[in-house]
Amino acid sequence: MGRKVSSSVSKEKKNDSKASTPTKQNQVTGGSDLVKKDSDKQKKIQTFIVRTVWTLVMITGMFAILAFGHVVTIMFVLVLQTLVFRECINITTERARIEKLPFTQSLNWYFLVTSIYYLDGETFIYYCINNLRNPSVEIFARLFLNNHKFISYCLYVLGFVFFVASLKKGYYKFQFAQLCITHMTLLLVVFQAHLIINNILSGLIWFLLPVGLVITNDIFAYLCGITFGRTRLIEISPKKTVEGFVGAWVCTALMSILLTFILSKYFYLICPVDDDLTINAWSAMMCDPNPVFISQVFKLPPNIAELVKFEYFGLKPIYFHSMVLATFASLIAPFGGFFASGLKRAFKVKDFGDTIPGHGGITDRMDCQFLMGSFSYLYVQTFIDSHRLNIGTILQMILMNLNDDQIVTLINSLETYLANRAR
Repeated sequence: MGRKVSSSVSKEKKNDSKASTPTKQNQVTGGSDLVKKDSDKQKKIQTFIVRTVWTLVMITGMFAILAFGHVVTIMFVLVLQTLVFRECINITTERARIEKLPFTQSLNWYFLVTSIYYLDGETFIYYCINNLRNPSVEIFARLFLNNHKFISYCLYVLGFVFFVASLKKGYYKFQFAQLCITHMTLLLVVFQAHLIINNILSGLIWFLLPVGLVITNDIFAYLCGITFGRTRLIEISPKKTVEGFVGAWVCTALMSILLTFILSKYFYLICPVDDDLTINAWSAMMCDPNPVFISQVFKLPPNIAELVKFEYFGLKPIYFHSMVLATFASLIAPFGGFFASGLKRAFKVKDFGDTIPGHGGITDRMDCQFLMGSFSYLYVQTFIDSHRLNIGTILQMILMNLNDDQIVTLINSLETYLANRAR
């Protein structure tokens, strides 16, 4: 009898120990999950802090660059476009580096320099002529200015010849694909950066306002997305939602009013560059502002006037234009980011680089800005500056197209015209 009791007790203990084993395993698993969740949470917090700090650093740096003037801002854009070009090319030329194909990287950089010279060379040559005031430099610069297009063509043809000479058996398809990728990158990056530089010359507001609207839209798309987001917007970017997309549009449109109100108050930002690129935020800059920066009287339709109890109101037209820019920044410019996301997925990379801690590469921050900058240029030239000429533009046309004798003849003709007009 005693043996039976003891054996039953031992069986119960064994059963209890077996039953307790899964519980202990569950406790261990649950503990590891909690540790993992805490680790992920800490990582997200750390990433958020790093991202925020570097965002503030970038914003502060951008305002410092703007304060130092148009030349520094243009140089900043040139540096950015070069870094973006490098990142885009690097993710597509891995095989060329592995196979050690001749001249692949060198030709990419050669075509970049040639494109920059063709698109922006005239502006910098004109700057040298107008500001350095050195006879030797002026003679040398005029030589390049008068033959700018032909020199650019010769440089491109030279690169074309080197490309054909570098073709290697077994890699023809890859090398021609690289040539196409290089030219596509030049079109999407360098050409659009050239238009952004023209925006700077038209007035810093046409650079700063579009940039600010894209940044604003990016911030509110994130905030509205995590708050209201339910419906996926596009397959290539799963985290983007319709609610965040629409909410960011509304918020960006409202913020455009505030940004325009602040930026349009300063001559330094709204005045175009005439013939002096050395001005900065501390210069006493004055100009006849574009009519869009001058308040005008508008008449409301009768039905609306009856509803709001007034018929006329005064407003600067720039506010209407900023709403258009805000709409583009919200509805179209994000597709530049979606395009970049698709490119990264195609080449199986997470980011274009690691230049900016917490943000990835320069391209990851600039993917929407190029599209926004090109639209801003075409919009301003079509609807705002379509009939506006300034002294700097006319002087640049004279220096580029007339020789010394023709310039003297023009001056004499102007003197004769003014003398006859004074009578």
